[in-house]
Amino acid sequence: MSDQPVSRRDFVGTTGTLAFGAMIVPRHVLGGPGYQAPSDTLNVAFCGVGGMGMSNWTQFLNENTVAVCDVDFPYVERSLGGRTRQRTVGNPPAGMNPDQVTAWRAQQEQNNQRSYDEGQKLQAAYTKAAKYADFREMLDKQKDIDAVVVATPDHLHAVIASAAMQAGKHVYVQKPLTYSVHEARTLAKLARDNPKLVTQMGNQGHSMDGTRRIREIVQSGVLGPIREVHVWTDRPVRYWAQGIPRPGASGPSAQMAASQVREQANVDGVPRRWNVRTVEQAIINEMAKDVQTPPPGLHWDLWLGPAPDIPYHPVYHPFSWRGWVDFGVSAIGDMGAHLIDQPFWALDLDFPTAISSSSTMWGGPASNPASYPLAMTTEYEFARRGAMPPVKLFWYDSGMLPPRPPFLPDDLSLQGGDGGGGYFVGTKGILTYETYGNNPKVYPASTAAAAEKVAKSVPRIEVPHEVNFAQACKGQTKASSPFEYAAKLTETMLLGIVALRSGQGKKILYDGANMRVTNANDANQWLTRQYRSGWAV
Repeated sequence: MSDQPVSRRDFVGTTGTLAFGAMIVPRHVLGGPGYQAPSDTLNVAFCGVGGMGMSNWTQFLNENTVAVCDVDFPYVERSLGGRTRQRTVGNPPAGMNPDQVTAWRAQQEQNNQRSYDEGQKLQAAYTKAAKYADFREMLDKQKDIDAVVVATPDHLHAVIASAAMQAGKHVYVQKPLTYSVHEARTLAKLARDNPKLVTQMGNQGHSMDGTRRIREIVQSGVLGPIREVHVWTDRPVRYWAQGIPRPGASGPSAQMAASQVREQANVDGVPRRWNVRTVEQAIINEMAKDVQTPPPGLHWDLWLGPAPDIPYHPVYHPFSWRGWVDFGVSAIGDMGAHLIDQPFWALDLDFPTAISSSSTMWGGPASNPASYPLAMTTEYEFARRGAMPPVKLFWYDSGMLPPRPPFLPDDLSLQGGDGGGGYFVGTKGILTYETYGNNPKVYPASTAAAAEKVAKSVPRIEVPHEVNFAQACKGQTKASSPFEYAAKLTETMLLGIVALRSGQGKKILYDGANMRVTNANDANQWLTRQYRSGWAV
């Protein structure tokens, strides 16, 4: 046996599988049932915890939080305060009898107590952890990190993940994996070149039973050959604005412009015309009223990262960044990972061969838009895969729905859970599903009966998506959605944006093997982005 000391990383990482049996004392010997030995605990760092990152964090509370990196700690602490507050039980839904009300209240009280206890654990972990505003400083100084969780705005995902991987850390990255096709390829290559690193994208539906059941049914062939899939979401409508112009400057000049608009509203008694441009100017005037100095504690330059040097405005941070071209990738980037995932996996799809998109108008000038269109549709074409025929996949967002499919009963609507869903069209029937792959159903009844007999063949994941990642880091299982898979799914989603930037309704032909649009050379510029100096991936 070697006399060389065993590092903690070797001990916890995937290469330590053979050493576990000899070196780890059984948990029940050390501390009874449920005890987690320190040697079986990950040291985790979190980048971006004011929003979704805090939800991810709750699934790592059995691990050791060693560092938290965020560019806006006052916002983080406000979010944390919301989770540490005791909640009261509200009024029960109408129509319940007394016994139902009692049961409902008991369940609500239990849920509130669970949330409060979780919030207290988050607060304790936050208090103990080292704090950083710059992820580069964190990776340089914090030598005890095993894994990094990235839940920042989209434009920072690849910058942080690539730096963490190059530093030898396992990485969990929220969806979409990256902002651009180029970045997806870069992270995929880093994962291939570093096979000991565990990677995972945060498309939690991939670990859920519904998505796995969909794959089993589709792969069984009971639906017949599938040549068409439709997918939709109501995002961004319920969550953030798109199709709006960029904020203008605040101050006296902006106030004067707003005053001039009011003076011109009724020239010679003639009412102003409320066309689209009038509405845009009204939005600009309203945005100009906001304070445009970064609030105390916000490191705006670090928030921008690789993006252009755009002045701060609260319309970007917090949360609303997703609709702006420089920071997010619209609804297809937000929800595609939860809705395109199911057909991509179930049908063994590879890169699409052709893509076309159309939309409502962009926000700001079409030649240099500020925000994504309010609504868009995309058509993807995929080549034959073995015995499976070519297939077209259609995307709809902003609440638009596809045509009703054959076999769907007349009394059923298409709107799915959490504002989205999808359906596969086979020659013998259809399979519908909701967001995250939930609640898959097959029609007609005869095909549904055949689907019921399809055996379970895809392994089930009995723990949350984040816990699956943590277990994979310890060599206990495999990651559910590693970059090997997630990068290709992300690239496919982002090609819908590439097609839209190339022109309304224009079909681009894509050579996935060489990452190149072959029939429109100008379109290739949208496969990557212009990086600010010092931030390139």
